[in-house]
Amino acid sequence: MNRAEQTSAPSLSGGCAMELGVLVYRLYRALTYSASPFLHLHMRWRRLRGLEHSRRWPERFGHPSAVRPPGYLVWFHAVSLGEGMAAIPVIRRCNEMKPEMTILMTTTTVSAFEVIKKQLPVGVLHQFAPLDTPVAIDRFLGYWKPNAIVIMENELWPNLIMSASQLRIPLALLNARMSTKSFKRWSSPLLLPLASLLLSKFSLIAPLSTLQGIHYQLLQAPPFVINFSGDLKYVVNKFYVSSGTSESIRDLKAELSDMKVWIASSLHRGEEEGVHNLLLQSHPDSVVIIVPRHPHHGHQIAQKLRNDGQSVALRSRNEKLTSKKTNIYVVDTLGELREFYGVAPIAVIGGSFFPELTGHNVSEAAAAGCAVITGCHVGHFSHMVKAMQQENPLSITQVSSELELKEAVELLMSNPEILEARRRASKEVYESLSSCIISNVWNLLNLHIFRGK
Repeated sequence: MNRAEQTSAPSLSGGCAMELGVLVYRLYRALTYSASPFLHLHMRWRRLRGLEHSRRWPERFGHPSAVRPPGYLVWFHAVSLGEGMAAIPVIRRCNEMKPEMTILMTTTTVSAFEVIKKQLPVGVLHQFAPLDTPVAIDRFLGYWKPNAIVIMENELWPNLIMSASQLRIPLALLNARMSTKSFKRWSSPLLLPLASLLLSKFSLIAPLSTLQGIHYQLLQAPPFVINFSGDLKYVVNKFYVSSGTSESIRDLKAELSDMKVWIASSLHRGEEEGVHNLLLQSHPDSVVIIVPRHPHHGHQIAQKLRNDGQSVALRSRNEKLTSKKTNIYVVDTLGELREFYGVAPIAVIGGSFFPELTGHNVSEAAAAGCAVITGCHVGHFSHMVKAMQQENPLSITQVSSELELKEAVELLMSNPEILEARRRASKEVYESLSSCIISNVWNLLNLHIFRGK
């Protein structure tokens, strides 16, 4: 973002801004209250489509499905899988430091729940997050009575924040980030007073980068609540609980042992095209493992590649790499990406090759010791890419075209020494950047939120 964008948030006098923020919030509250019947119908429709849990969907309206234990309870809220996995290391540290504390975690998506439930420590409760309507939020807070609330990344829900503040519940925003688009929206004359009002209710805001900290300052968050701790997505792999590499992945790794393998992960529509065909001309024994961002796109990708004359194996169907004829393996399952990073020495991280995309977490591949390649459109993860490059330029390679991507992968396939140097660099940089983050976060939470309790 340029300097003009960074300073684009208009300013209002404190009292005027606060009054306008309260007015905008009252309007929001009235609208969400009025929309509640329609949201109920919408959630029923989502349930029929399989987008909400078939039995637990009433939790989205604040109806509990578990008993609240007595004592101190902290509510961790994360919307989707990425935010949820970033919260897991913090939850584990809280369990270690305060075992008497009850932790309640909420997520929004069913797909996130299916993966995260295997990672939660014993005793941690899970519910689906309530919608941000007055009735749902009041019902949820009235039943669970959290003593503190920790929100992950970028969730500024007015009814949740204002209701928690009225009940004097301390609020924390961890790994706080805001896209350029969201920042511009919250900076508008109508929403800036609301943003200022909401951010004033937090006791702790921990941005994941300096630029993000500037965003929150320009949105008039109190300077004394902004504290830096590091990006939690670096440490997800350190605390990831694996059930062990599956037999099928071990078999696949053995099957690929004599072949040149690379993985293209978190791909969005259109990113799967082109490069592997070019590589086959110089490396006919090469295999690419394609992991789409959304698993349900895997079948469509496989069908399109087959129509183009490619031989493709689909993981969900347990299809095998038959002799050396199949050179594309599509992983259309959820929660296995970390295991597949252990299969391929070269990782190309998608969501970064088209201007409208904003990148994905490159540290997971680095943690597995892959040589990491990504595109130029890394958005949310630009701070991570920059930090890795500053630590060691060999740790991550950025490319700006299909030809550059082909040349980068081919260089690594053709030069074992260069490949090994890049793999070692990415692993060492990951270890360096991920150290101390959890301790920093715990200290901030204990000081500003738990307050030594």
